[in-house]
This record gives sequence, C-alpha cells and structure tokens, in this order.
Amino acid sequence: MKLYIVAGARPNFMKIAPLFHTHTTGFDDLDLCLVHTGQHYDYQMSKVFFDDFDIPEPNYFLNVGSGTHAEQTARIMVEFEKVCLQEKPDLVVVVGDVNSTLACSITAKKLKLQVAHIEAGLRSNDMTMPEEINRIITDSISDLLFVTEKSGIENLKKEGLKESQIHFVGNIMIDSLYYSLNKLDNSSSEQGIVSPYAVVTLHRPSNVDNKQVLSEIIEALIEISRNIHVVFPVHPRSEKKLESFGLMSLINANNITLKKPMSYLEFLTLWKHAKLVLTDSGGLQEETTVLGIPCLTIRQNTERPVTLDEGTNILAGTSKDNILYHFDNIMKGNVESGKIPKLWDGKTALRILNIISGRNI
Repeated sequence: MKLYIVAGARPNFMKIAPLFHTHTTGFDDLDLCLVHTGQHYDYQMSKVFFDDFDIPEPNYFLNVGSGTHAEQTARIMVEFEKVCLQEKPDLVVVVGDVNSTLACSITAKKLKLQVAHIEAGLRSNDMTMPEEINRIITDSISDLLFVTEKSGIENLKKEGLKESQIHFVGNIMIDSLYYSLNKLDNSSSEQGIVSPYAVVTLHRPSNVDNKQVLSEIIEALIEISRNIHVVFPVHPRSEKKLESFGLMSLINANNITLKKPMSYLEFLTLWKHAKLVLTDSGGLQEETTVLGIPCLTIRQNTERPVTLDEGTNILAGTSKDNILYHFDNIMKGNVESGKIPKLWDGKTALRILNIISGRNI
C-alpha cells in the first residue's frame, strides 16, 4: 500500500516524523513516501527539521515558496497533481491545518484518491483564521479522520461525518515531543539563561499585523519582564512588524532577551525549563500541557480545548490587563496542575498505522 505523506510547514514535520519512525517496526506492507511542498521554506532551510526529527529525505520537493493564500494553494495543487498522476498513491496523508493540507487533500479527492487527515476535528469557531477554513474543508472531504481529543469527535459528528470515518488515536505531536526529549541529554541547560524565566512566541497575523494589538501585548511583556526575565525567539514576520511599528526600542530597553529562530531541539531545551510560556502557537499549548508548564495563550480562542479543560493552558486574550492578570495568578501559584489528556502517550503513530493497514488494535 502506497502512502504519500504531505508536509509543508514547520509544525507538519513534527506530525509526520513519528509515522516514519514507527513504520520501521513491522509495517513492511506500507510504502511511505514523503512529499515536501516547500510552503514555508526552501529545502536547504528546512534541512534542520529533517535532522531534528530524523526524517528521511523527501521523495518529492515541490518548492512552491510563499505568496498569497490563493497563489500558494494553487501552486501546491498544480505540482502535487503531477505527483499523484505519476505515482497513483493508495492513500494521501495530510496533517494539521496549513495551506499544504488543504491543497493536497482537494487535489487528491479530485483524482478520486483516498485521503487521511491527522489532527482532524479541531475547531476554533473563528472563520477569520485561515487555518479554520483549511481544517473544515479538509475534514469534509477526508476518508479517514484521526482525532487528537474528544472535542474533535463531537465537532465532526455535528458536521455530518460518519462515525466509521472517525478514529480517536491521540496526539501525534506528543509522539515527537517524547522522541525529542529522549534525544536531549539529561542536563538542565537553559542555554546560559538564569532561571526563573518566561518564554514568548508570537507569529499569528491577528496579533502581529495589528499595531494596537501588538502594542498591548508588548506592553504586557515589558511589565512581566520587571518581575521575571523574558526570552523571546522572534519569528521573522514578527520582527519586521516590531521594527515597523517602532516597538523594538521598547523591548531592547527592558529585561527581554531577543533570540533568532531556533531549531526544534534548541527551542525545546529552552522552554522545558521555563517558569511559564506565553504563545499564540497551537502546538505549544499541547506540549506545555504534557510537561506541566503553565501556558498563557495570547489569543481570543483555541481549537485545543482539552488543554484548557485538563491541561495547564489558560486563554489569556490579547489585552494587557488580561495577560497581566493571569501572569500574576501564575506567579502567586494560583493555577491548577493539570493532567496529560487521554492517549497523549507517544503511541499515536502506531495506532494510525495499525488502522491504515487494517490491523487489530
């Protein structure tokens, strides 16, 4: 059985890596091929992901690059169609919610190919998020829907998907987290940064493209930095906006350390020792929950409610007052310890490959 696995952006590589690791443990009936769309990075720039996660060289590199959502999605569809027509895969596996996910699922279905979506059913109910559109459309046309949390099952049923298509398998991101933790040594290195400290990541357009919103967030970070050292690996998009909005000088005048983007292993080494994490990332909400680290999600909503209900995640919004209110609670110890959600155990890829290959689990 030929499985064509699609990845295009940084979070995708974390979600596909466990499939390749697990494939070597007795799934000779499955032939795994990797299609790297090049959505965010050219191949040389993305090589660090392959090294971090021990992923094999891609069978196809589409090199689509950046552009508007329409331009990027169209280029991926054109190039991926060529691959599908040539190789005729039995199953196209897409992950997450980026443009590559949407483009390749549509292309495959138009060619009457089977599609599996890993991380299906997540919903923010915010149609201003491009990712939400990608999630809804991809789920609506996929044949196999692999779900990370029980809210995903409920969402898919409400949208009319058949129960036989839906499989609760756990979170494949956590497979990669455990794999990466095993690659790190046992030292408590924080890359020379004295504890305690907080780690910040910001990249979503709704946060960094709006001067008023970004200014409030930065004001909150400055206030936080008066209580605890703040480490801020800056996304290139965010860095440009901080410069153009005149906010960089404020950051540099306070107890905030800016860092260039890191490899996953470098970043994991940093944040796993943090007092707390402030982020607008989806994956970090899940990873901090597993390691029991308080997380303030700087957004108005989240598609990962289990991290709020069971984990260590707090929806802090984007206003200065709300962020500082929740920060103060964390510093006072007024937070619940949380627990690891069901099936976030590092065995999700095994469940997925068992289902695809028709084995009993």
